Amino acid sequence: MRVMSYNIHRGFGARDGKYRPRRVIDVIEAHNPDIVCLQEVALKTKQVSYDDQPAMLARELHFEHVIFQGNRHLKEGVWGNMLLSRWPITQSHRISLTLKWRKARGAILAVVETPEGPLHVVNWHLGLSARERLWQTRHLLGHPLYGEAAHLPTLLIGDSNDWRNRLWIEILSNHHFEIHTRPVSRYRTYPSTIPMGSLDKVFCLGKMHIKACSVVRDKLAKAASDHLPLLVDMHLQSDDGAPATNHSQPDPQAS
Repeated sequence: MRVMSYNIHRGFGARDGKYRPRRVIDVIEAHNPDIVCLQEVALKTKQVSYDDQPAMLARELHFEHVIFQGNRHLKEGVWGNMLLSRWPITQSHRISLTLKWRKARGAILAVVETPEGPLHVVNWHLGLSARERLWQTRHLLGHPLYGEAAHLPTLLIGDSNDWRNRLWIEILSNHHFEIHTRPVSRYRTYPSTIPMGSLDKVFCLGKMHIKACSVVRDKLAKAASDHLPLLVDMHLQSDDGAPATNHSQPDPQAS
């Protein structure tokens, strides 16, 4: 199965600054993911001409199972995180990760019934301050709603804003998560035009096998948003450690 994480910058290109959501849709379609975790999705804000981006993305990408989480509320509209799945979502929660006066942040928690078994997916977007991110991570892991599905294979993914992998070093490794976006030099996603920061991360916990994890670096991805997307090809594993199914997809192509 294939998972994509992508901060779409509300559909504004990094190079030209123009609002062109079709470019984002084309980037996602080109890689045919089964689960898509998006950050900075706008809903009826003036900046995006009052478009309903969650409805637009679900319709254009042909996903039936969708969750939107509005985090930052403006005078008109809201923007936040979004999760799209080809398979049913049997459980979902929206958790606030907002710390006091800082910009509103959040995480979508979903249990996706994949053909290989249930997968706990956490799509988050963290803050700009290191102290804020450490608090957000501890808050998430200690939240009772996270604990409801913590026994399942868990994919923690999204825009962490963590340049130096402090979250994994100081917290997530102690909770037995594995990181699949290191070394930093191989997973630079921001800014898309000249990637310098490895901000978008993939962490895994439980019985799963990550076949490949890569950054999409093609021309369209560099133009569509200020972040480059991450692709993860993976399988869940049975109790004996073998893949839960023989179905697979080719490794993602990162040019």
